[in-house]
Amino acid sequence: MSRYVVIGAGIIGLAIAHRIVTQRPGATVTVLDKESRVGAHQSGHNSGVIHAGVYYRPGSLKARLCVAGNRSMTDFCAAHGIPARTCGKLIVATDEAEVPRLHALHDRARANGIDAAVLTPAQAAAYEPHLRCVAAMHVPTTGIVDFVAVTRTLAHLVEQAGGQVRLGTCVTGITARDGGVRVTTTAGEVTGDVLVNCAGLHADRVARMAGLDPPVRIIPFRGEYYELRPERRDLVRGLIYPVPDPRLPFLGVHLTRMIDGSVHAGPNAVLATAREGYRWSRWSPRDLGEVATWPGMWRLGHRHLRHGVSEVRRSLSRRRFAADLARLVPEVTAADIVPLGAGVRAQAVRRDGSLVDDFLLEFRSGQLHVLNAPSPAATSALEIARHLVAELDRPAGA
Repeated sequence: MSRYVVIGAGIIGLAIAHRIVTQRPGATVTVLDKESRVGAHQSGHNSGVIHAGVYYRPGSLKARLCVAGNRSMTDFCAAHGIPARTCGKLIVATDEAEVPRLHALHDRARANGIDAAVLTPAQAAAYEPHLRCVAAMHVPTTGIVDFVAVTRTLAHLVEQAGGQVRLGTCVTGITARDGGVRVTTTAGEVTGDVLVNCAGLHADRVARMAGLDPPVRIIPFRGEYYELRPERRDLVRGLIYPVPDPRLPFLGVHLTRMIDGSVHAGPNAVLATAREGYRWSRWSPRDLGEVATWPGMWRLGHRHLRHGVSEVRRSLSRRRFAADLARLVPEVTAADIVPLGAGVRAQAVRRDGSLVDDFLLEFRSGQLHVLNAPSPAATSALEIARHLVAELDRPAGA
């Protein structure tokens, strides 16, 4: 009988815990999280989109797990009574220069086995009457859900199957011993045979605590959201995204009708002043010091300085934010949007300044560290769990 200790009660950690406790008879699972609720960070501060898998390099782990995750997440929600809706999405070219990128994206979608169609402006207007574009791509399998509800359901299922979810329990030390691991926390010690690190914004720190020297540093990027005023929600029926710039790691601000009928706008992407810096007023000297001393951050900043300045300006100006939305839906004005909140993305950055685009995993004897799990991690959570638990069974070096 194996004992598993999972650090992080977000959607990935709980999906892994659920997979272990239901697929491995006799195994015990203890999930630890410093917060008082599950899904307190990335799992609870995202766009709520069940992605189809359009954007990701064919054959990559991201692409394979997202396409499968789109189906398994939708099925999971249906099986457990979690409200979810397959509403489809439009990816929009707003000028002729973006049309070749749109067609390249369509080719990628087809390579990933996704049904998608390039539309004329008139065809796109049948889905989104207030949209302005020169061309668009319709992705019918994109959906929307409340991922916090999914995370809570997973926590309940873990406990129902005999696992433990210990909240308000901060990990302060990790020691490998006798083929197992001893985890010191603010609520005492927990021992296990296998450690699974799903600490998200703090995943690199937990890895170092466990004796690894991870090849990346987690750099926090804040994504800020606005919301359309209730009387203007009729401007958006579903999901409207711009054609992404392949030189940049983020998709750009977009409009999303949520499962409750509200319409969210965003997110942008600015360097956060703390790993949990959901506001400009939240500063952490330790976090900023780690950013400043990581050589990859300086190289990244030099490479994307112009774009970074633009993102900061948009962060500080509702008018600029609205102007970007108006490229998609011209009727949106600054008076139509109100601040909603923000999320913080844990972006793994290498020493050379390159961003880790795919999932990044580190294995060592009795340990698994999830060092990068960017979007579409929530969509892919059940498939990530399936993949990682299978990897735990592989002999070392296989």
